[in-house]
Amino acid sequence: MEVQIIELDARAIEERLEDLSQILALTVGQGAAVSFMAPLSVEDASLFWSKNVQPEVVAGRRILFGAERAGNLLGTVQLLTAMPDNQPHRCEIAKMIVHPQARRLGIGRTLMNHALSRARELGKTLVTLDTRTGDVAEPLYASTGFKVAGVIPDFAWNPDGKAKHATTYMFRHI
Repeated sequence: MEVQIIELDARAIEERLEDLSQILALTVGQGAAVSFMAPLSVEDASLFWSKNVQPEVVAGRRILFGAERAGNLLGTVQLLTAMPDNQPHRCEIAKMIVHPQARRLGIGRTLMNHALSRARELGKTLVTLDTRTGDVAEPLYASTGFKVAGVIPDFAWNPDGKAKHATTYMFRHI
């Protein structure tokens, strides 16, 4: 069965909150650098979705996409569309996460392509993102047309808190 990309509105976030929280907690637990420290409890992950993401989705400042197969949520990506007044042409990709058991199946690429398509529909011409330098996702981003804008050393702590990592800022025109 093929992966379907769905848009998760406020109601869908509530309905899928457990799935969203599990994927985020598992992803952080496996070392993903997505702004959280490990261990991330399912309860804390739930707060992120309900207190940070859901209000932004309701306000129309963020679009949350989910990848599902046979009703199972396998990954998400966010498109941040609210930018400063002098940047209406730009949006950002944020928090692309794929369930650890569903990686290397093209889900990240499918999510990214869908988010880029939506950005194009919204009239955006520039998309940016940042990723841990050397992360497994960096080649995926490059293969979908993103170019490196620059690297900032010691940008954030790894989720295990043992070392800091650099972040790579990337961009893509659409």
